[in-house]
Amino acid sequence: MNNQNLHLASELRSVLVRLYKKLRKKSVSAEKLSLTERSSIALIYNNGTMLASELALAEKITTQSMSQVVNHLFELGLIVKTPSETDKRKVLLSLSDTGKEIIEKARTEKDEWLSDAIAGALTPEEHDALTKALGALAKLVDFD
Repeated sequence: MNNQNLHLASELRSVLVRLYKKLRKKSVSAEKLSLTERSSIALIYNNGTMLASELALAEKITTQSMSQVVNHLFELGLIVKTPSETDKRKVLLSLSDTGKEIIEKARTEKDEWLSDAIAGALTPEEHDALTKALGALAKLVDFD
């Protein structure tokens, strides 16, 4: 690995982490939730339904820890538990209407803040550069 790439990687990571933290703070709707809880309801939102074991695997935590997360989300009324039709031992998790509303509101809050930040902080040239960089950033996300 050359030093140029290593420096770029370090700078990119630092900026992305700071941006992610700032975006998290801009979501008033989801502030009462832990990072794992936020991520879990986002995964359920994106997938429709999931098993707790699938969530635990995706979040890279134990099934016991995920059980606590799921119970808290259930107590808050953000998820619904439905027994599987094919295997009664399994419980499918889906978002309640309240859970969907929180996800959608949090995303809207973040998008609005980011839109305002782009408009207020970037020059037209920087805006164009950011637009062009999105393709490259998407490739990084998909790289294994």
